[in-house]
Amino acid sequence: MKEIFGGPGSSLAAKVRTLAPSMTRSMQRVAEAVANDPAGCAALTVTGLAELTGTSEATVVRTARLLGYPGYRDLRLALAGLAAQQQSGRAPAITTDIAVDDPIADVVAKLAYEEQQTLADTAAGLDTVQLGAAVGALAGARRTDVYGIGASGLVAQDLTQKLLRIGLIAHAHSDPHLAVTNAVQLRSGDVAIAITHSGSTGDVIEPLRVAFEHGATTVAITGRPDSPVTQYADHVLTTSTSRESELRPAAMSSRTSQLLVVDCLFVGVAQRTYETAAPALAASYEALAHRHRTNPR
Repeated sequence: MKEIFGGPGSSLAAKVRTLAPSMTRSMQRVAEAVANDPAGCAALTVTGLAELTGTSEATVVRTARLLGYPGYRDLRLALAGLAAQQQSGRAPAITTDIAVDDPIADVVAKLAYEEQQTLADTAAGLDTVQLGAAVGALAGARRTDVYGIGASGLVAQDLTQKLLRIGLIAHAHSDPHLAVTNAVQLRSGDVAIAITHSGSTGDVIEPLRVAFEHGATTVAITGRPDSPVTQYADHVLTTSTSRESELRPAAMSSRTSQLLVVDCLFVGVAQRTYETAAPALAASYEALAHRHRTNPR
């Protein structure tokens, strides 16, 4: 039996959250139903699920296919397996909605749980073929430009400072005008990376499009694999996010998953360029070591 999204029900919920913006409202109702009650939905025929969600049989089938299954029969089998797994004694997921009057200890526990789940979901859904191709392009790049706005801009800076530490040429751009004017200088052999959770941030899409049209290898790190940014990306690396709430905006969990992806890129590049990366890392560490030494008494 096909394992549902590589893991437990929380992975199904994460998949639904990731794909929901690209679904019609009726498809969202089907997706939410199977994510919230896999056991109940596994017992339903395609007609029954359509009636439960107030949709049509065609909508149920289209939703199953969008979630990665050939048809409803395959989704139903996966839901049955998931339900059996949940009934075997595995602890139920904790409720992670943070209330305004939660004690700080509960806030810590809930955030820690969500962060762990976000990382696990992103790792499970990351396409390692695409990741390997992106690593290969970065390792041999003449120059790398990274685009990101807001929280994604912080992740862009994190990636570039890591690449600089191993002797590679990298620039992070959060100013959209500078991003575009630099993108026109890219060419074959260069790499451009766009980081955007929504995949629809125009200030990030435009420089990636320019880099794409000038022959650079382009990479999109996004939570929306079918979003506009991907049409200009040679490689798409998909991130996962947890539920958004009043006290926990999407930027928090998207940043966590994006950092995992850029760490994977960096370590992959460092492996492939180890002969030059290792001494560069050692030199950068030594250059600042005196600032971290304990002062003699």
